[in-house]
Amino acid sequence: MLPRTLEPEVMDSAGEARDYDAMDHSSVNRVFVADFLTTWNGVGSILDVGTGTAQIPIELCRLHPTARVTAIDLAEHMLAIGRENVHRAGLDDRVRLDCRDAKHLPYPDGDFAAVISNSIVHHIPEPAAVLEEMARVTRQGGTLFVRDLLRPKDEATVCILVELHAAGANTHQQQMFADSLHAALTLAEMRDLVAALGFDPADVRQTTDRHWTWISRKR
Repeated sequence: MLPRTLEPEVMDSAGEARDYDAMDHSSVNRVFVADFLTTWNGVGSILDVGTGTAQIPIELCRLHPTARVTAIDLAEHMLAIGRENVHRAGLDDRVRLDCRDAKHLPYPDGDFAAVISNSIVHHIPEPAAVLEEMARVTRQGGTLFVRDLLRPKDEATVCILVELHAAGANTHQQQMFADSLHAALTLAEMRDLVAALGFDPADVRQTTDRHWTWISRKR
């Protein structure tokens, strides 16, 4: 198995933020939101952890007419672009962007009806703290919906995935994707973390050739 190689926890340069926002995440984001909406009853506020440039909250609000999202990230350059994206989409009244550390959320226990996250876990050296915080701020009966990259078994598979899914990207964007694959967790690693929080490890499943997804109801 390919060893985990960490990448910076915070992507906070203007160039990284621009390149990330320019990558075509549209199909992945649409699938993420559509999958989440099958698990959410449409009631209550949503927290998006590691929102980046706010593409997923925007897509969510476009597809659900009453959704309201608090979206957090620790990268100010990402959030700056996110604010522009939210304003351009006409969603300033439904998407709130905050600079917050996902390892130490400032929200009360059970504050959100749903907590979602796409691709933050691979950025965190010790993801247990982030997952614990996500669970803490989810209300009883609420939805946890977390998706991230799946670390490939070997370098050859990394190259195949980059060629398959980032063929049209520039060199920097391709390297960012490869670095993220190296930093991702395996299915077994993620299941161990979920089990340690008292959730069913079987709730974590491989959902694409490069993603796992954790979907649980908080009891």
